[in-house]
Amino acid sequence: MVKVMEEKVRVVERAFDIIEALACSRKSMSVTDIAKSTKISKSTAFRLLQTMHSRGFVEKDENQAYSIGYKLIDVVSSHINTLELQTEAKSYLEALRAEFNMAVHLGILHGADISYIENLDISLPMNKYTQAGYRSPAYCSSMGKCLLSCLSGEELETLLYNYTFKKYTEYTITNPNEFKQYLKQVRRQGWAMDNQEYCLGQRCVAAPIFDYRSDAIASISISGTTNQITDEKLPEIIGKVKQAADNISHRLGYA
Repeated sequence: MVKVMEEKVRVVERAFDIIEALACSRKSMSVTDIAKSTKISKSTAFRLLQTMHSRGFVEKDENQAYSIGYKLIDVVSSHINTLELQTEAKSYLEALRAEFNMAVHLGILHGADISYIENLDISLPMNKYTQAGYRSPAYCSSMGKCLLSCLSGEELETLLYNYTFKKYTEYTITNPNEFKQYLKQVRRQGWAMDNQEYCLGQRCVAAPIFDYRSDAIASISISGTTNQITDEKLPEIIGKVKQAADNISHRLGYA
């Protein structure tokens, strides 16, 4: 068992050696060049390159030479974009929490769920900035509804095909057609609300964040009790959340 694990680790190390060699090269590399550069046998290098090529992590040209693939670039870019998003959003999240003394969140769409990548709770010190990592169904989340509303009709249909809408509270929207109509409203108005749809006594208001390509990449929200987010206070809260989302979007290059 130990030998098997050690061999698996060596395979991973060799794959990283190949990626580093390709990343440092100014031109595409043949299998022979890669094997010499990494001190890996030609047969092993070839097998690893085949696997990485099938996953899109390396590209192969007509001369059978290899270079870094777009899949790897996309993965790295996605991580960098998330870090940039979190950095740019930080001050606006803190300002919202300070002004309303309520929890604020930053989330991204992950399939049919919303993934909370940042969470500032009112119980934390004002300078505390933590990663949440929590997921909830997008259809009963204000952030999720914001991002779902920005999908094309085809993307939404694909995502919701055979999807089961669970009723968490008496206010949860479980009718697909009713939900799609609500998303049209969200798209028009530029914000969404979770009105006790996931948890009784809890309200949440969110607005989408756009990047330089005009793609909705995330959403920002504020959540509180029904006593905190009252109908009277709702217009002010909506305005401030939308403004924060707009400011973050502009920081990310959205025109």
